[in-house]
Amino acid sequence: MNIQIFGTKKSFDTKKAERYFKERRINYQFIDLNEKGMSKGEYNSVKQAVGRDALIDRDCKDKDLLALIDYITEEQKDEKILENQKVLKQPIVRNGKKATAGYQPDVWRTWE
Repeated sequence: MNIQIFGTKKSFDTKKAERYFKERRINYQFIDLNEKGMSKGEYNSVKQAVGRDALIDRDCKDKDLLALIDYITEEQKDEKILENQKVLKQPIVRNGKKATAGYQPDVWRTWE
């Protein structure tokens, strides 16, 4: 398994995801969205696995960007999301071509 966890250090769900993999002694790589963020290739891989709508956190603080995302073209949506990754649901956990958005230990168990 090659686990990547995308999130922020302040996100409680991201901390729970890290704890989940630590308790099972599964190595993972943590990528802080505030410092590095997702590359376009990583974003497209995750989007293909879970879908764009599942990636967007409708409860995020940036309500203006969320409103804008609903009214722009499909190509522009991906660009806006990549520019401002704070609208992504956390944590995003990736295992090769498989991925989840949000805290989903039931799905992660099937990866073991």
